[in-house]
Amino acid sequence: MYAVVELKGHQYIVQEGDTITVDNVDLDEGEKMTIDTVLLAFDDKGEKVIVGAPYIAKAKVECVVAKNQKGEKIRIIKFKRKNRYQRTLGFRPHQSLLDIKKIDING
Repeated sequence: MYAVVELKGHQYIVQEGDTITVDNVDLDEGEKMTIDTVLLAFDDKGEKVIVGAPYIAKAKVECVVAKNQKGEKIRIIKFKRKNRYQRTLGFRPHQSLLDIKKIDING
């Protein structure tokens, strides 16, 4: 069973046993989390599809925060030609790894 969930403005396709990288959630490692914004659910072959309007009622995805980490560095370069102006900045976003434990469609 697959599910499309919405978390912090992003949509993810998840399956039981998957590990996904999301924007930082304010939980410690090992804490449980329940996502109730399930947009779509479907099986492996695509024969059984449940579409929400906009969310599926009583559907939830249970997951555990596996790790909090920093992502890869993003380089930002500002440059103006003929003025000898060049500036480089770096940014590492905070991320969380979520282990998907259970997808419950019926509530």
